[in-house]
Amino acid sequence: MEITTEMIKELREATKAGVLDCRKALEASNGDFQKAVDFLREKGMATAAKRAERQASNGIVELYSHGAGRVGVMVEVNCETDFVARSEQFRTFAHEIALQVAATSPRYIRAENIPAEVLEHEREIAMARGREEGKPEAILPKIAEGRLEKFKDEVVLLRQAYIRDAEKRIEQLLLETIAATGENIIIRRFARWELGEVSQ
Repeated sequence: MEITTEMIKELREATKAGVLDCRKALEASNGDFQKAVDFLREKGMATAAKRAERQASNGIVELYSHGAGRVGVMVEVNCETDFVARSEQFRTFAHEIALQVAATSPRYIRAENIPAEVLEHEREIAMARGREEGKPEAILPKIAEGRLEKFKDEVVLLRQAYIRDAEKRIEQLLLETIAATGENIIIRRFARWELGEVSQ
């Protein structure tokens, strides 16, 4: 299939990828627009994984207040250079992460940040619930594992569904931003306060 300039332009507008990368993606996908987008995403994510080892000491502390000051969020997001830290794309990403934290109240950035005792406690709750529901003892560990994964999807920021696109996880949004900026980006830490909430 012939790859036209119009097809390249359309893909470039949708993905912000380079002209040659768009042409290559369209050629690899035989002109199929969605497959070309997936091709670029995969390529971007592979590139993002290579960047993960690079030092990220610049960045921004994004502050967000929601509901006339009822919820406040502070997020630190780091990148490699001051140039990217000042870019609109990076700042938009940091703001989106602050919105996500405000809306979904995650407790951890990554699954490996969850303390072992928290996981054990959740596993015990899942096992007890399974027994109450009359599930056979033999399948309780499997049920508990499934519920633990669901728990992680709820409390781990990178595993949460993005509030603007339920088909996308926050980790995918992060990888796409890394691919687009060409720099390693790290969500370093966050804090969320809600009016009247008692500190733990």
